[in-house]
Amino acid sequence: MKTKLMTRNITRGLLVLSLASSLEMGTAKAQQQPSAKVTAKTSSIVLVPETTGTGDWVTVLTNNIKTPNLKDLFITAALEVGLYTRTETPPDSTARASVQVRVLRDGQEVEPGVIAYGRRIQTLNSTEPIELILDTLEAASFSFVDVDVPVGVHSIVVQARVNTSGAGNFSAFGLVGKGTMTVEEVRLIKNEDVVLIP
Repeated sequence: MKTKLMTRNITRGLLVLSLASSLEMGTAKAQQQPSAKVTAKTSSIVLVPETTGTGDWVTVLTNNIKTPNLKDLFITAALEVGLYTRTETPPDSTARASVQVRVLRDGQEVEPGVIAYGRRIQTLNSTEPIELILDTLEAASFSFVDVDVPVGVHSIVVQARVNTSGAGNFSAFGLVGKGTMTVEEVRLIKNEDVVLIP
């Protein structure tokens, strides 16, 4: 009787250990982030509000991608860019507004660096009182390239800032509206010569 009871207890103990081990393995697998060839993120709100002067870098979109081996990343950021400039005479006046964008991978700037998604210089010269106002909103897109990205999970961040300045009677500001970011894992051809045909 004691032998049967001991056998039953040992069997139950082994079953419990087996179930616990299976649960731990399942949890560990669930916590591992799967690798992906492409990842995307979108935003439907104003990402950078109106700014005068030079604003700080603001993170507008962020996502993670896991690379299983040494790869290149093709990162495309598309954003709505709004620019407003107003100049008035006399005296002669100039208004400048631009929206600059950069991409970071794990905190490091991705090539080709800072890109102007929108830029305007508005100058007004006249001896008579004149006022000129321009207000535009358009979408711009650019692809950034990150080569030889090591194995692991990487944080991809799109940042934007507004830069405005001027002289005379002026005002200027810019903003960043809706946006999308796609990150694609690729293997780029190395040292490829580009032949320009005249």
